[in-house]
Amino acid sequence: MSQKILVIEDEPTLSRLLSYNLSQEGYEVKVVENGADGLQEAVDGEYQLIVLDIMLPGMNGLEVLTKLRQKQIRTPVIILTARNAEDEVVQGLKHGADDYMTKPFGVAELLARVAAVLRRSQGEAVVDHQSESEEKVIALGELSIYPDKYEVVLHGDSIPLRPKEFEVLLYLVQRPGVVVTRDDLMNMVWGFDYIGGQRTVDVHVSSLRKKLEMNQETVQIDSIRGVGYKLVIKKNGRPA
Repeated sequence: MSQKILVIEDEPTLSRLLSYNLSQEGYEVKVVENGADGLQEAVDGEYQLIVLDIMLPGMNGLEVLTKLRQKQIRTPVIILTARNAEDEVVQGLKHGADDYMTKPFGVAELLARVAAVLRRSQGEAVVDHQSESEEKVIALGELSIYPDKYEVVLHGDSIPLRPKEFEVLLYLVQRPGVVVTRDDLMNMVWGFDYIGGQRTVDVHVSSLRKKLEMNQETVQIDSIRGVGYKLVIKKNGRPA
């Protein structure tokens, strides 16, 4: 059964983006647009995680979080705060938030945080017998990607990638053969309200290609003119 996530967010573009991408990851998502309704939904529903914006109309996120904890609702909460709002972060954590994200953020990073918080919360009730040798890994020929450690290993050697390069690679690897637009990459990795241009995406992809050129026989990143990029997985040196 899929895990249920409650998103309490009043900004339509962000709420749609979160709902779509969390759903793509297999979560069951409910979106509520204000604090009072979000609080009621969190109390009445059975959710494994709540994504809670601090700046909400009416009852703000800190009030929602405070009331949830007062009602002994222990559902893990990730709060979304504005840039340079350190006081909101501190207050949120003091009132029982489990993690936080500062806007603008890349959706890929949020998805990683969601997965990590869910693993931690489940670990409180279930003993985790997973060994280091069983850690999550995506293997493509001689290329191994470790999402939890932001590590890429090629032919036995660790490849130094910057965090955003890693997130671009991970997003493409999880969608082999699918054309991914520059806008998609921008939203997922840099955040929906990132003010930089698409040239940022091109620069990171170009850098990735150079660092992965030793593995061209297994994977390559193709440019789709005027659209974006596609990761191609090869077998015996040819597209699979």
